Amino acid sequence: MARILITGASSGLGAEMARQFAALGHDLALCARRTDRLDDLRAEIGAAHPGVRVLVKALDVTDHEAVFGTFEEFAAELGGLDRVVVNAGLGKGQPLGTGRFDANKQTAETNFLGALAQTEAAAAIFRRQGRGHLVMVSSFSALRGMPGNITTYAASKAAVAHLAEGFRADVHGTGIKVTVLYPGYIVSEMSGTSARTLLMTSTEKGVRAMVEAIEKEKASARVPAWPWGPLGFVVKRLPTGMMKRMA
Repeated sequence: MARILITGASSGLGAEMARQFAALGHDLALCARRTDRLDDLRAEIGAAHPGVRVLVKALDVTDHEAVFGTFEEFAAELGGLDRVVVNAGLGKGQPLGTGRFDANKQTAETNFLGALAQTEAAAAIFRRQGRGHLVMVSSFSALRGMPGNITTYAASKAAVAHLAEGFRADVHGTGIKVTVLYPGYIVSEMSGTSARTLLMTSTEKGVRAMVEAIEKEKASARVPAWPWGPLGFVVKRLPTGMMKRMA
């Protein structure tokens, strides 16, 4: 069984991934800003899967020194890390030029610089071990530039996808694997009012598709495959005028 570190594990996709990986018998290293929720999640998993080891730590991924320290602490306590899921992120944002640089900056710093720190920390551990599995949680919105409130969010998620793909090329032929996930609409705290859309998938079902792709160590996956696989083909080819209506 694997030793899996998940960031942003206190709620939403991260918490559900922890539940589903625990059901598969994997040991877990969970971190997030909200330690009260992590403690509750650890108790829940412990009751359901008493044989699974669950470690929790507070972590704000914008504190880059803390990212490196926390990852190393988890690796030492578990005797290594087999998989790191870069999941922590922020969905805040406003249309460009509307006076909300602060919101867009926060999203960019959390989603890209935070992910860069996590990837650097994981990569150092994996290189030392000679093996490991990096999982980058990108977004369906990363497939092309998006309008409105998610312009910066989509750009940050495209950036982390390229970051992971570049690392994959760098470690090709070694024992280090890289998976990039492009989730569609899955119910989480970040989905907000969009939870009313007909395309929204439940957290459990959406994360099940993510976990299956991760367990198979797929290079990339749009999840759930239906309808996001076919929709990805369409969205990448939509005229700009039609993209504007999506704002």
